[in-house]
Amino acid sequence: MNLDFTFFFNSILFGMGLAMDAFSVSLANGLNEPCMRAPRMSKIAGIFAFFQCIMPLIGWLCVSTVAQHFTAFQKFIPWIALALLGYIGGKMLFEGIKHKDEEPECKAVCFTALLVQGVATSIDALSVGFTISDYNFREALLCCLTIAVVTFIICVFGLFLGKKFGTRLAGKASILGGVILIFIGLEIFITSWF
Repeated sequence: MNLDFTFFFNSILFGMGLAMDAFSVSLANGLNEPCMRAPRMSKIAGIFAFFQCIMPLIGWLCVSTVAQHFTAFQKFIPWIALALLGYIGGKMLFEGIKHKDEEPECKAVCFTALLVQGVATSIDALSVGFTISDYNFREALLCCLTIAVVTFIICVFGLFLGKKFGTRLAGKASILGGVILIFIGLEIFITSWF
């Protein structure tokens, strides 16, 4: 495999495709926390980028070593994503409905919830390991790092948009954010069957 234009172009396309769920969750986080500052935006985008980088690398490693065990696990990926995003989205939705008439506050999503979001939005990226199975380790790592950079940029954009509209939506932002997360979980689950 040559590290040519096609390699990087395909890696960027992988990144764009994989980052769409993370973008939507970033949008929801921005809606939920309209007072978010740049360092926190970088931290959140970094968490998503980390998981979008590590999951395909784990998938590549599984294909390279224990492929038969990974295929048995693959059928559970949509269920895991649905459960994780449904839980976090449901919690945001509940909080938004419970406090919808109150003055909006800048309530940050906790670190643990961010980790769960990172795993939930990137778990389907494990299957990219199958696609890049013919890469050597250096090529697989470079591809995954490219995916991480693309994810980081897309997530910062999503956080910025969510933050911008979150101030306009005031008390409804948490409700909308929760609905978005639940929808993403359902979308991952439903599209895995077709």
